Amino acid sequence: MGRGFGPDPFPLVTARRGSGAGGSAGGTGAGPSRAERAAALRFRRPTEDDYLRVVGVVDDWWDGRSLHLLLPRLWFQHFTGTSWLAEDESGRLAGFLVGFHSPDRPDVAYCHMIATDPNLRGVGLGRRLYERFFEDARAAGAREVHAITWPGNRRSVAFHRALGFRIEAGPGTQNLYGTPAIAGYDYGTEDRVIFSREL
Repeated sequence: MGRGFGPDPFPLVTARRGSGAGGSAGGTGAGPSRAERAAALRFRRPTEDDYLRVVGVVDDWWDGRSLHLLLPRLWFQHFTGTSWLAEDESGRLAGFLVGFHSPDRPDVAYCHMIATDPNLRGVGLGRRLYERFFEDARAAGAREVHAITWPGNRRSVAFHRALGFRIEAGPGTQNLYGTPAIAGYDYGTEDRVIFSREL
């Protein structure tokens, strides 16, 4: 797939009234509703020029957690061909997904991070980003997509499960925040839920 904008093969999933952050999907003000704004979004590959824009919002979009440390510039130098960015008609950043196809396991693609503007949650933007990543992964021969999250992030857990990801619940996992997870998975101190989804 190229870097430019084109027809959206993944149509908007209209939110139910009141779903997601920010209240009603329909809206009552004079401006466009969240659903209308989401329907007008454009998708493209990120470039290195997008780096500061993304790290400038990611902590706010992840409820104040310092996740920008997980996005050094190298992701925007070497993984842009397997990542996606969404913008509104004015060029304002609306969401992004950073991922890659595993060189050691060609049958696996891995989503390193996905985030969306909280004002556009609940209208299918995260799903549309993931669907582009799924399509890339299939084209590259992958059969599964993997991802992780902190078990206390119930929004992320619910989002991934709604997209068809299954949670690893085998040996080594324990119930953390009500979800099977591996204690100390990262750095020996950070607990993680392990997701996988067949393509």
